[in-house]
Formats: sequence, structure tokens, C-alpha cells
Amino acid sequence: MTIELIHAIVRQTTILIAQLATSGGWRAPLAQVADQVFQDLATELERQGVSRKVSADMFGMGLRTYQRKMRRVTDAVIERRPSLWEAVLDYLRRRGITSRAEILREFADDDDVLLRAVLFDLCDRRLVFQAGQGTQTVYRAVSADEDGAPGALRSGEGVDELVWAIVYREGPLSRDRLTQQTHLDTVELEGVLTRLVATGQIESIGDEPNVNYRAGNLYVHLGSPRGWEAAVFDHYQAVVKTVLCRLREEGAIPTVLDQVGGSTYTLDVWPGHPLEHHACDTLSRLRSSLVELRERVEKYNADHQRPNTYTQVVTYVGQCLIPQDTGGNDAA
Repeated sequence: MTIELIHAIVRQTTILIAQLATSGGWRAPLAQVADQVFQDLATELERQGVSRKVSADMFGMGLRTYQRKMRRVTDAVIERRPSLWEAVLDYLRRRGITSRAEILREFADDDDVLLRAVLFDLCDRRLVFQAGQGTQTVYRAVSADEDGAPGALRSGEGVDELVWAIVYREGPLSRDRLTQQTHLDTVELEGVLTRLVATGQIESIGDEPNVNYRAGNLYVHLGSPRGWEAAVFDHYQAVVKTVLCRLREEGAIPTVLDQVGGSTYTLDVWPGHPLEHHACDTLSRLRSSLVELRERVEKYNADHQRPNTYTQVVTYVGQCLIPQDTGGNDAA
């Protein structure tokens, strides 16, 4: 059943990626995702001791084909080419009010049907205003301070918090490792690291050129408009690491007293159900309890020297509400 489980997990992961790629009206470029998945999966297989010959067979390739693809993916330029969607939006932001004819001339080398689809989507997402008809049509990018401007206009925000989360969970990390994990260019990553070190969110250890970065804590405040990317990453990696810990126990039967593992509970309630509010308020009550516990642990740690070897007790608590309709209609 392993391959069926893999297919099911891939399906759920692609749903998440598609949602992230279109969140806030944005259209994140996905051209490099397939290559990244191949490279990361091949690298992880090798790290687990799987030979390249066996890895090639797992991918359904001959060894030479596998090696050529690995070289092509590894040697690819990290800097990605902006998608047409991004390029058009950036052009309109810089130009201000622009006629359709000017846009068509600027992007004359691109497919005309694709360009018109991009303009339609930008207008539909309320990232661009359109006025006039036919040859008199003009466009203008929505400014960040205009009413109704979606969060996509602030797409660059959240990078600092995401790098902070990666350093906290995976550190100490070198600049090279961070470049591989974040896919940021050198200049942008250097700016992020400088800001995070200056604010004390992360610290640098060692001397150039062997500097590494680590973080002693991570906070993403509830309801904050910034840093949701870091929160999503932190949630997801906690779930993955919990499952990995359980898999390493090679099928051991879980017990009530187990310190590793997870459970999923589904509670069916409806309006007027005596336990509806109790069920829906579960996350709030658990969060309050865990916040209080974290504060007590951190207060103790502040007064005591942390040893070189210690254990991180990671608890992930999530909750969602999924409307159901058993009367033959699709659920919302």
C-alpha cells in the first residue's frame, strides 16, 4: 500500500501548492517546481543511502538519463525568469496609465492569446483597472493604498519571517544552504539575513567565510497580517516531522502514553447540538494552555544555561470546519 499512500499524499500536497500559488489573487510562477521536486527527492534518497542506480530505477529512468537530468537541474540558474503575469503587472506599476497598444508593443514577442488572458486575469483579480473599449482601452495597476487592493500587492512581505522560521527549524545553516532552501538570490538573501541579525531574531556564529545562522525562538503573532507564510511552513514541517518520527519506529503500535505520534479527531455537530460550541472552541482552549506552558518553559530557560544537547517537544494543533451535506448536494 506504500505507493497508494504516496499518491494520496502527493494529491493533498498539490492541492496545498495550488492554493498557495493563487492566494491573495497572486499567480506564483511554477515553472521550476517540477525540477525542484525531482532534485530534492533525489538528494533525500541519496542522503538516506539509496544508490544512484537504484534511485534512477525508482524514477523509471536509465542511469545515464538520471545523471543527465540531475546535472541539468543542479546546474540550472537559481535566478528564475519572471512569468508573463508578473512582468505585465510590474510594467503597469512602473508606467502608470498605459494603453492596450503600448502593452501589445512591449510584449510583442509573447503569445498574443496568453497576453490577453493575463490582462483579463489581472483585471479580474482587481490588481489592474481597465477603462475604455477597443483601441481606446487603457490599464492602470492598483496601488497598495487604494481601498480593496488585495494582499497580493504586498507579495514581497513575509520573506523575512519565512527565512527566520527555516533557520529556527533547520539551523544552524550556511548562506549556501539557505540559498538552496529558499531559492532567494544572493542580494535578497543577504538583505534578509542582515535585518534578522540586526533585530536579534537570528544570530550568526563563526567567522567569514564559514558563517552559519541559527535562531533560539520563533514567534508568529496570532492575527498578524505579516508572517503567515512562516506559520504555514512551521505547521507543515511539524506534521511531516511527526509522521517521520512515527515511521522510524517501524510500525510500533502506539499507546496512550506515547510521546511521538499524532491523532485526528472528527466531531460531527450542527446548529443546536449541545456540544457545538465546545467542539468549535477546542483550538482556542488548547492554544491558551500551550501558550501558558511555553511561557513557563521560557521563563525557566531564561534563568538556566541550556546544555549543548537538549530535546525539542513539538506539538502541532490544527482545526478546520468542513460543511457537509448528506442530502445529495455538494458540500460548500
